[in-house]
Amino acid sequence: MTPTGEITYRDLRTLDELRRVVELERIIWEYTHAEDVVPVPILAINVKRGGILVGAFDASDVIVGFAYSLPGLRDGRLVQWSHMLGVLDAYRNVGLGRALKLEQRQRALAMDVEIIEWTFDPMQAMNAHLNLSKLGAVVEEYAVNIYGESSSALHRGTPTDRFVAVWRLASSRVTDRLAGRPADGPPDAASIAEIPRINETQMVGEWLACGTWNAALEESRLRVEIPAGFTEMQQSSPDAARAWRMASRDIFTTYLPRGYRVTEFVLDRDAGRGSYILER
Repeated sequence: MTPTGEITYRDLRTLDELRRVVELERIIWEYTHAEDVVPVPILAINVKRGGILVGAFDASDVIVGFAYSLPGLRDGRLVQWSHMLGVLDAYRNVGLGRALKLEQRQRALAMDVEIIEWTFDPMQAMNAHLNLSKLGAVVEEYAVNIYGESSSALHRGTPTDRFVAVWRLASSRVTDRLAGRPADGPPDAASIAEIPRINETQMVGEWLACGTWNAALEESRLRVEIPAGFTEMQQSSPDAARAWRMASRDIFTTYLPRGYRVTEFVLDRDAGRGSYILER
C-alpha cells in the first residue's frame, strides 16, 4: 500500500472501525500476544466515556493510522492519557503522526482538557524529535520497565523503560512550536557543543556506544547523546541495545530527581545520533 491522495481525519465509533484499529495494532507493532492489544470492548467503552480515538483515512477511505487516548487524572485535574499513536509503514515520514497529534489536541481542548500525557522510548530518536522539538512536550518523569516484557518485534529484547511526555496544550511553548515560532527552541549545531555533555560516546563496530558518564554535573543546561536507529540496533545487536538501555536509565534516573527536566531533542541525521537537552 502506498499513500494516495488527501488524508482525512474523523472520530472512530462503529464496531467495524474499532475492529480495524485492533487489526492496525497487530500490523504496526507486530504483536504476537493478545494481552498486548487493546481490544474492541475497551475501545468502545473509552470512546463512549470521554476517550479520544481519531483515525486517518486515505483517498480510498481506508484507515491508515490512528491516535487513541483515554481520560485520566493528574494532580486532581482531568487529562487525556495518549496510549497509542500508530501509522502504517507506507504512511510514515510524511507528517501523519504530527497531524494525528494535532487532531487529538483539538478534541482535548474542546473538552476543556489542557494536558495530554503519553510515554515514549527515550532511545527512539525520531519520536523524541517529534514529541519535544515539533510538538513542544517536555519530560519530567522516567518510568522503569513500565509495560514489562513486550511481544512487539519493535520492543522485544530490552526493558520497556519510557519517558512520560507532558503536553501542555495551551502553553505559549506549545502554541509557538505548532505555529513554527520556536523562539525558545533547540540550540543550533554551534551552540549545542557548548552545553556540558553527561555521557561520552564512541563508535564500536557499526553502532554508537555509551562510554563513561558524569553523575556530578550541576550546570543549568546539560545534554545526553544517544544513537539513531535503536529499533534496528535491538534487532541486529541486542547486547548493544541493552547496554544503551541500562546506561540511559542510570543517567536519567540520576538527573531527573534532581530537578532537571528534558526540554529539547536535537537530531543530527547525518551523524546518526541526537542529543537530549536537560534544564533545571
